[in-house]
Amino acid sequence: MLQPYTQRVVDIIKKIPEGKVMTYGQIAGMAGSSRGARQVVRILHSLSGIHQLPWHRVVNAKGEIAIQDDESRMIQQHLLEAEGVYVGIHGRIALDEFRYEPDIPPDR
Repeated sequence: MLQPYTQRVVDIIKKIPEGKVMTYGQIAGMAGSSRGARQVVRILHSLSGIHQLPWHRVVNAKGEIAIQDDESRMIQQHLLEAEGVYVGIHGRIALDEFRYEPDIPPDR
């Protein structure tokens, strides 16, 4: 049984459609904690496999792939590009084009 905030984060991430991305902070705000971006990172790290989360669809506030490990960063880039998301120089994604904006009010 997950804590309510963690469950909301998991539910939001699961709903990110193919070909779209969301930011850590955007997810945190929609889950009820506008300052919880780092918590979203921890949730993704620990629960992606168990809950089959599309972890590759989550990027930082600049639209960048934030993973430091080169191999993992390349995997994320490949997965995004396979879905039609253009990943530019330095792993940056045009958020104005690819950001998913679900109909969930922030900080509900």
